[in-house]
Amino acid sequence: MVLMMLVTSVYSIVDGFFVSNFAGSNAFAGMNLIWPAFALVGALGIMIGSGGSALVAKTLGEGEKERASRIFSSMIRLTSVLGIITGAILFAFMPQVVRWLGSDAVMEPFAISYGRILTAFLPCYMLQMAFQPFYMVAELPQIGTRMSIICGVANIVLDAVFVAGLGWGLNGAAVATAISFLVGAVVPLWFFASRRNRTHLRLVRGGTTARDIIKACINGMSEFVGNIALNVVGICYNWQLMKYIGAFGVDAYGIVMYLAFIFAAVFIGYNMGISQVISFNYGAGNTAELRSLLHKSLVLIGIGGTFMTVLAETSAPLLARIFVGYDRELCSLTVHATRIYMLSFIICGFNMFTSAWFTALNNGIVSAVAAFVRTLVFELSAVFILPSVFGIDGIWYSINAAEIMSLVLSFSLIFGFRRRYGLDVPVRQFPRTRKT
Repeated sequence: MVLMMLVTSVYSIVDGFFVSNFAGSNAFAGMNLIWPAFALVGALGIMIGSGGSALVAKTLGEGEKERASRIFSSMIRLTSVLGIITGAILFAFMPQVVRWLGSDAVMEPFAISYGRILTAFLPCYMLQMAFQPFYMVAELPQIGTRMSIICGVANIVLDAVFVAGLGWGLNGAAVATAISFLVGAVVPLWFFASRRNRTHLRLVRGGTTARDIIKACINGMSEFVGNIALNVVGICYNWQLMKYIGAFGVDAYGIVMYLAFIFAAVFIGYNMGISQVISFNYGAGNTAELRSLLHKSLVLIGIGGTFMTVLAETSAPLLARIFVGYDRELCSLTVHATRIYMLSFIICGFNMFTSAWFTALNNGIVSAVAAFVRTLVFELSAVFILPSVFGIDGIWYSINAAEIMSLVLSFSLIFGFRRRYGLDVPVRQFPRTRKT
């Protein structure tokens, strides 16, 4: 699951490399400007997949295999319908969206063309995101990993052909990404509906109740809120950077986010994989295993976060040279921003796991609150307040301030709900003896 998310995160990074080096900084800035809006709408697929997979895993833990397949099928159909509707709306209003995002006259045509090509394939992107956690529920994470690798390699090869070889520029990068979305959606649709599928999850004609659909969506609300908040915050970062620096700031932030995408993919992949195990044991009433999963996960996340932070600090110059080595000033700004921003990965894994933990326990409300406060309250406040006090560096330090405050909230929620899920280990009672 970690490898699957790592490969998926490569899509926009590969586009960025080819666009920056072969289409220029204005096309690169236009792509970085519109991507958060596209990903914001696409987060619906993540919501349905995360919430639906937790409910399906819990249902399997309760021994109801047929009902699990009906819930799974309903989730996939819902994703397709929402993708078509939201894609059509976003495609029609793309010029207005680009202007609202703060584009200048130079970036606007690049952002509109890139955004419209991707939006035409939005249903495929949402299906690809929705299917990922279900691979784990079907006990076939290796198929999800292979699909991600195939789509990632296809994206890289097509970028090289369309952007570098044929000179299609930003539009070529958009077409390459769209084709990879198409492959990532069509293949799992065929597999889960075919006779070759021997798993306990199948796409069936029958559906589930509206209650199950609503429950799954509420359960996945934290992932939805978290992704929406992440992209809303990204839009606000771009607003502030255009105000304080200009297009160079948007370019630097885009590169910083590429590294953040890769590192966050490690945590997201782990959370997606472990969530199904948590949900199954929760449905089976195995509280001892839940305690073990919690303790071991916190240790692994702490080790992984420390390693990634050290790696980011040492690799910042190399990353900057890969993308913007042609401009010394932009390269220097990118290194400086990366080294400040990536300090947050020492602790952000704990906060991401907290939301996934409560989602897996089918407590979507608490999970959504944790995700909402972390980004739309703490980080959004910091990105507007800190620059007025510390200047440009305040923009880069915003994420660190938000993650520190979120860490306190995360451990408070886990500790506060420990008894509800049997996580408080009772103290052994010894019988009293009489004095003789």
